[in-house]
Amino acid sequence: MITKEELNILAEKYETTDFIKDDPVQFIHVFDNKEDIELAGFISSLFAYGNRKMFIQKLEDLFKRTGMDLTNYIKNGDFNNLKGLEYRFSKDFDIIPVFEILHTLYTESKGLEELFAYNFKEDRGVDYDKFLAGVVDYFYARAPKHAGHGFYHMIPDPKKGGAMKRMNMFLRWMVRKSDVDRGIWTFMKPKDLLIPLDVHVARLSRSMGLLERKSNDYKAVQELMTHLKNFCPDDPVKYDFAMFAFGVELNKEKSGVY
Repeated sequence: MITKEELNILAEKYETTDFIKDDPVQFIHVFDNKEDIELAGFISSLFAYGNRKMFIQKLEDLFKRTGMDLTNYIKNGDFNNLKGLEYRFSKDFDIIPVFEILHTLYTESKGLEELFAYNFKEDRGVDYDKFLAGVVDYFYARAPKHAGHGFYHMIPDPKKGGAMKRMNMFLRWMVRKSDVDRGIWTFMKPKDLLIPLDVHVARLSRSMGLLERKSNDYKAVQELMTHLKNFCPDDPVKYDFAMFAFGVELNKEKSGVY
């Protein structure tokens, strides 16, 4: 098994500002306003799967359509210029409802932070099944009947036992504060986060002796987190940079797949 010292060296090597330019985290660095940052992060996380170059181009197109005035665009509620927008499984009739629900959220409450904070109960421990399910249920309860598979792929159901990679990535962006992560939310602590488990992180975790489970699911996340919390109890997901970036580097022929 890899040692704490060896993993710390990798984490320090890859958690730098150079990481930002090729990662969807770049979009939360475009904005300075808190609401803009969290909206940019949430929207970016929904599209962050498949070929990185493709979904980053798609996100560039999407944010241009908002006039780079994201919060006001959401609060205004007119999303007609999103018609024709699609990415892989998600068509415009899947994407526009997400924006409509965000419009409701930001006109009836303080937005995403309040939604996540309401469902997070620190005193019960981080019960992610209930925590993330509460957030997802907010969107599911407001989804129109015509929303298709693409809507539910963007916002997956944690009750199905998946790794919830993209939502955990979004939370890392919002909660951790570093040269890469913005750390604008305080209701959670970095110790409460879960690693965004993808094919690169899972593959390298197994080669490092940190993961035995074969499926890349929620149980695999829990198993991996047990080791990472032993290495760094206060900030275990800092090792995400080490395993993701190093995993990509070792598998350059697959480096375009996120």
